[in-house]
Amino acid sequence: MKNFNGKVLFLDRADINTDEIIPAHYLTEITKEALKPHALEGLKLEGFDYRRDIPGKSVIITRSNFGCGSSREHAPWALEVNGINMVIAESFARIFRQNMYNGGMMAVELPGETIDHLFRAAAGKDAEIETDFAMGQFIIRVNGEEERISFTISDFDRELVKAGGWLEYADKKY
Repeated sequence: MKNFNGKVLFLDRADINTDEIIPAHYLTEITKEALKPHALEGLKLEGFDYRRDIPGKSVIITRSNFGCGSSREHAPWALEVNGINMVIAESFARIFRQNMYNGGMMAVELPGETIDHLFRAAAGKDAEIETDFAMGQFIIRVNGEEERISFTISDFDRELVKAGGWLEYADKKY
């Protein structure tokens, strides 16, 4: 199972699409590693610089409809190769969400009010998250304060995450 703990990257915008996650002209690359320096290169967000802001981050917290646009596995791969194994948002594009779980990563939906609260409490600060997978909780730490937030994922998605992704799951089950 992948690591779902670490520092948080806050992206305060809805409708971040797959071209912003990994621009289309990099889709000819044949390894995930080749995508690494270009993750979120296409994202235009005031104050955000992908070269400065991604290193050392393990989790993204963002707004609704993350991963919309074209259906490509490269978008989750570009995050994964950068050590970002979890995205927390109000909602996801269906195919992006499933590509995350198929890769053994997590795309967790939380209510808009909870996402708003996290942005008010932690955006712009050093925030870290610890995932208690068994209890279905996030422990978020900001400036010495700690808060627990419950989450749910389907049983099947939980099995994909535990196995490490769809291929590993299929190898064990079939």
